[in-house]
Amino acid sequence: MADEENIYDQIEIEDMTFDPTLQIYHYPCPCGDRFEILIHDLVDGMDIATCPSCSLQIRVIFEPVDLAGDLERIGMGLQKAGVAEVMA
Repeated sequence: MADEENIYDQIEIEDMTFDPTLQIYHYPCPCGDRFEILIHDLVDGMDIATCPSCSLQIRVIFEPVDLAGDLERIGMGLQKAGVAEVMA
């Protein structure tokens, strides 16, 4: 888990953009680059997106069901991704 003092902000997953080709969510970073987190990291319970250009990090606020539509877009359902067990 990341240090709380390194968390720049908390961002709702609905405010992030999903790239189905790279299978990442991204969000603009103040440095000009963007925060990134893999959809599979979110499925695994990780919630910290990092910027590759600076030391800033954000906490992604989401529920496992929020990933359903994007998992379908990349050919995975909630069960294939192991999210169904989390929701049960």
